[in-house]
Amino acid sequence: MYVEYVNARVHGMSSRLITTHGFERLIAQPSLEGIITELEKTPYREEIVEARILHTGISCIEYALRKNLMNTYRKILALVEGEKPARYIIIFLKKWDVQNIKTIIRGKNIQTSNEEISGCLIPAGTLDETTLIELIKQPDVRAVVDMMATWEIEYAVPLTRHIGEFSQRNEIGRLEYALDEYYFESSLRQLSGKRHDDKVVRDLIGTEIDIRNIKTAMMMIRDSVSADEAAPFLLSGGKEINNELIHAMIGTKKIPDALRLLEQTSYRFLLSVPDIEISQGKISVLEKELDRFLIRNGIAMFRGDPLSFTIVIGYLWAKLNEITNIRVIARCRETGMPDELMESEIFYV
Repeated sequence: MYVEYVNARVHGMSSRLITTHGFERLIAQPSLEGIITELEKTPYREEIVEARILHTGISCIEYALRKNLMNTYRKILALVEGEKPARYIIIFLKKWDVQNIKTIIRGKNIQTSNEEISGCLIPAGTLDETTLIELIKQPDVRAVVDMMATWEIEYAVPLTRHIGEFSQRNEIGRLEYALDEYYFESSLRQLSGKRHDDKVVRDLIGTEIDIRNIKTAMMMIRDSVSADEAAPFLLSGGKEINNELIHAMIGTKKIPDALRLLEQTSYRFLLSVPDIEISQGKISVLEKELDRFLIRNGIAMFRGDPLSFTIVIGYLWAKLNEITNIRVIARCRETGMPDELMESEIFYV
């Protein structure tokens, strides 16, 4: 009965997601103010009203979206608090912990202002806003890591292990990889059971690892990095793609040739991208297709077993996609992008 109750509540929340017609109305707005006014007619009204007091333009929209996403996640977590399925939600939320820590250390590495770093954070993970603000106040990357270690924040473990390499070479990517590796390895450990829900969520995590590694392979080819040099940046635990295949992809030294090695996998859809789209090492169109594949797989959980808690995960992916679409519309309008190009950037599900 508890599963049915939670899923019924989540289905109710999903009915308030913005429809295709709703996105079309946002795209039709000629200005950021028009988008803000249109959002006041949606479930974002409460956050938009609050944001208007503090911000204008794109900052108003970004603030409202961050607040709404955080409120949504907190509401979901409250529904399953104290129950075993809460771990699935926490695994999903920890993505934001990793993203926020990456944002902070990147900002500190290039001496971005505290205000700018704060504006890029989404405090929707397990690290609350107060903790993130204290981390932002630290003077440099090492100080951020030291504070995390002092406060026994779990993400300090992988960062501390590699902070020496960072200090010697100033390679922020090594710290970012360490965070990703820790997140994926700890998530897969928690999903090692034989329950149906464990397997479904584990497969999705594995798909995300596959996609990360494929993206890494394409970047390494673009930047003429050898497979041996790329090895320390490849993640383990993929669902379908092993590191041997990724090494072979990098070894081709040409993206079209690398993609042909995916012909017998679920990622063969990349072969349909015209060569002209990926000429001169431009891989953004391929990355976009991979992102959409992951979102599609995540949202598919919502249409799964009605007695499975994975329906909640599916809703969270749908909500994230909605937020992403709104941000894309707002940013495209701010830069004056034509409506037809803006439309192509939106992912409808």
